[in-house]
Amino acid sequence: MKLLMVLMLVALPLLCYASSGSGCQLLDDVVAKTINPEVSLSEYKQYLQEFADSDADQQAVGELKQCFLNQSNETLQNFDLMMQTIYDSFWCKHS
Repeated sequence: MKLLMVLMLVALPLLCYASSGSGCQLLDDVVAKTINPEVSLSEYKQYLQEFADSDADQQAVGELKQCFLNQSNETLQNFDLMMQTIYDSFWCKHS
């Protein structure tokens, strides 16, 4: 399930076409909060509360954030770099 959530975060920007970032400020904010180790689990859950309709959704949100909290700063920086690379890719550029 954790892998699925990470893959969803990676795949979503491919649907947004923009020259800077994903083109979707909410998505950019969620990714930023997800990879920021200073954002606590409870703060993250509170931020995404309106999108988590059930207890299972809340649990999945918590597990996703905890997965990133368990990573090193280097891994988090590399994930951010990967997201920027996706945003800057040929497939996400405006024509």
